[in-house]
Amino acid sequence: MKIVVLDGYTENPGDLTWEALQAYGDLTVYDRTPYEDDEIAQRIGDAEVVFTNKCPIRKAVMDRCPNLKYISVLATGYNIVDYTYAWEKGIPVSNVPTYGTAAVGQFAIALLLEICHHAAHHSEAVHEGRWETNPDWCFWDYPLIELAGKTMGIIGFGKIGQTTGRIAKALGMTVLASGSRPTDEGRAIAEYVDLETLYARSDVVVLHCPLFPETEGMINRESIAKMKDGVILINNSRGQLVKEQDLADALNSGKVYAAGLDVVSTEPIRGDNPLLKAKNCLITPHISWAPKEARIRIMDCSVENLRSYINGAPVNVVNKPRKA
Repeated sequence: MKIVVLDGYTENPGDLTWEALQAYGDLTVYDRTPYEDDEIAQRIGDAEVVFTNKCPIRKAVMDRCPNLKYISVLATGYNIVDYTYAWEKGIPVSNVPTYGTAAVGQFAIALLLEICHHAAHHSEAVHEGRWETNPDWCFWDYPLIELAGKTMGIIGFGKIGQTTGRIAKALGMTVLASGSRPTDEGRAIAEYVDLETLYARSDVVVLHCPLFPETEGMINRESIAKMKDGVILINNSRGQLVKEQDLADALNSGKVYAAGLDVVSTEPIRGDNPLLKAKNCLITPHISWAPKEARIRIMDCSVENLRSYINGAPVNVVNKPRKA
C-alpha cells in the first residue's frame, strides 16, 4: 500500500519519527507541497492513503487520483478537504480531534498574560540597559492588569474552552460561556449565557469555537459595539471568525483595548493585513497547537487512524452522513 504525507514538516520538523506509519506501507513524506491541484495530484499519484495538514485536497485532486481510498488530516480542522465530495466518492476523511486541548488552552492564557504584563517587552527593555540607567527602582511602559475579579467570556465551550475556563477560574476570574450544548462539567466552571449577555459582561472575550458559515465573521463592528469599552479579545481558534478591518478599527479607537491573536484570516499573514498596524495587537504565527507533546499525540492518533482504516473500521471520520 502506498502512503503519502503531503506537508509533514510542521508536524515533524525533525524531532519526531515517521517509522510507525512506515510500518504499514510504502511511505513517501514531503516536507511541503505547493497548494496547486496539479502538484498535489502528482504527488499523491496512485497512493491509496494520503495525510495532509494544511495542503488542500479538492474535488479536482480526487478526480485525478482514482486509487485514493482514505484521507487523514494531521490536525483537528478539516475544512481543507472537500469532505462532502470525498464521501460521495466513498473516501472516508479522518482527523485528530483532541490532541491540543491542553496546549491551546494554555496558549490562550499565555496571550492574555502577555497583554496584561508585556513580560517580553520589559525583558527586552532590561537587556537594552533601560533598567540599569533608570532613576527609579522599577518602571513599566504599559498599564499592568490584574485579572482576579474580572470576567472572561468564552465563545465555544468544548474541551478546549473548558480548559481555558479552568485556568481563568484559578486566576480568580468569573467565567461566562456560550455553547450549543451546556453540560454539567461546563456548569462547574462557568455560567452559560447567551451571546448578548456575554458581550455585555465580559472584560475578556475568548474565541474557542469552530469555523462554520454561521460563525464566520462573528466578531465584527456590530458585535464589538455590544462589548465593554476596553475589552480584550483573544483568538487562537480560527482567523476567519473575525472581521479584521473591524477589529483593527476598534483597536485603533480604543473600544478594544488589546487583542491576542494566534490566527488570521489568510495564513501565512499577508503584508496588507490591517491588524499588523493596529494598536495593541499581539500576533503569533499559529503555534498554539505546536508543543512537542501535542504533536506526539497527533502522530499517535494518525497511526491509529491508519490502522483502523486498514482493519476496515476507520475512526475519527468527519464525513459520515448526518442523521436526520
